[in-house]
Amino acid sequence: MDLFTVIALLTTICALFAYVNFRYLRLPTTIGLMLIALLSSIAILIVGQFSPVVLAGVKGLVSEIDFPQVLLEVMLSFLLFAGALHTDMALMREQKWSILSFATLGVLMSTFLIGALFYYVLPFVGFAIPFINCLLLGALISPTDPIAVLGILKEAKIPKNLEIVITGESLFNDGVGVVIFLTILEVATMGVGEVTPGEVALLFGEEVGGGLILGAVLGYVTYKMMKSIDHYQTEVLLSLALVMGGYALASSLHFSGPLAVVVAGLFIGNKGRSEAMSSETVEYLDKFWELVDESLNALLFVLIGLEIVIIPYLDNYWIAGVLGIIIALFARFVSVYIPILALRRSVNFMPRTPLIMTWGGLRGGISIALALSLPAAMDKDIILSITYCIVIFAILVQGITLGPIVKRVKTKYGL
Repeated sequence: MDLFTVIALLTTICALFAYVNFRYLRLPTTIGLMLIALLSSIAILIVGQFSPVVLAGVKGLVSEIDFPQVLLEVMLSFLLFAGALHTDMALMREQKWSILSFATLGVLMSTFLIGALFYYVLPFVGFAIPFINCLLLGALISPTDPIAVLGILKEAKIPKNLEIVITGESLFNDGVGVVIFLTILEVATMGVGEVTPGEVALLFGEEVGGGLILGAVLGYVTYKMMKSIDHYQTEVLLSLALVMGGYALASSLHFSGPLAVVVAGLFIGNKGRSEAMSSETVEYLDKFWELVDESLNALLFVLIGLEIVIIPYLDNYWIAGVLGIIIALFARFVSVYIPILALRRSVNFMPRTPLIMTWGGLRGGISIALALSLPAAMDKDIILSITYCIVIFAILVQGITLGPIVKRVKTKYGL
């Protein structure tokens, strides 16, 4: 099947699912689309027991889509830029220590806590995997997914100061989490004895520091170009070039593309919006990136729902998946509670912040993409199955119930 036909089919499926959701279910778009896609996939699996040809056809279609490449190398840059573009930098500066703590210390703590817990718990349900592979699972599941988080926060009506913390954390811990994952993957591939702490620190510093600096430089250059003209078509095209060219350049330099795009998006969305664009340009830029964001979000969450048809042995690992949900929530709570304790004298957190941040720490497509990218020899099947269970629970259960939980907390404390 050629590329155009695959894209055409997926676009048609997304449009039909979006119509069904808006017309009948009225769920938040991300949740509704993934739920419909998941139910459709389960129906196809059932039908496939009686008609293998149908199941083989769907598997063939989904298998032709390289999910890690499509998400990490194509969709992610657009979605991160669209999210950063509408994030208030002034509010982020007020919460900078909270965001920095959660996006760095929190991710590291969660990675090692999840890894250790899985290493000791999995043997009790009949599975034992090496500690380094458990750390890989911890690294890919620890970052909250900005795509899922930003979509759900629009509906949850979280107080603004906490919303900016969760948004900022999700935008930055994604890039940090990917770097941690790649670092652990390199250690696992080469062997613990072959990689020195200095090499790990250099890799981490190059990826993170390089991504942040490159994003700031590219954002500034694009800002100056936008400031020198007043032509919304060209300025929208410049923003598109910033995302695509910036992400490609970061990848070629071995810098973090996600972090570069986030920093560039924050620069254009704040300084660029206030100083370099006319009101007409701002309107068209916002509408363009809103359309890109909604369209790619729809495609992504439909793909997540459809991926179930090609995940092998999911039925063998469902108990490990349930344990994974509990472990991931526990690790998330610990990794946000400790930074909150450390910052409580200098930052005024709203009541029940650990609860809301734990339940609002959604995992999504990035975790699945990283799990799919693992070599088969690194216990890929069980790690992918556990990851999928955690992601499905996060989006469908946590995503649907986050709004009511926030509402109850706000009512109880008069917020």
